[in-house]
Amino acid sequence: MAAEISVEPLADGVFQVGVVEGKTETSHRVTAKPEYIARLTSEKIDSAEIVRRSFEFLLEHEPKESILSRFDLQEIQRYFPNFETEIKRRLALGSSERSGGAK
Repeated sequence: MAAEISVEPLADGVFQVGVVEGKTETSHRVTAKPEYIARLTSEKIDSAEIVRRSFEFLLEHEPKESILSRFDLQEIQRYFPNFETEIKRRLALGSSERSGGAK
């Protein structure tokens, strides 16, 4: 069963993320500096969406209960050195699929 990820912007660069999987839920407070978001997305995807996609990445690598309850998005790279490369790749694939490029 896939996890349900909800992202609620609280303030500029601050998000409340909920992850529901089965009958359990976790809650996380995530900060994301605008310049880091811009570096990851080339300013093509809004901040809440990149936070959601980052949680998809995290959930592929660890259970929701192992994800820190408070962290800055940039910290993911410290624990998963392939994060930035992988998230940029996924974003590029997603945008080419939407524009009709890759099939």
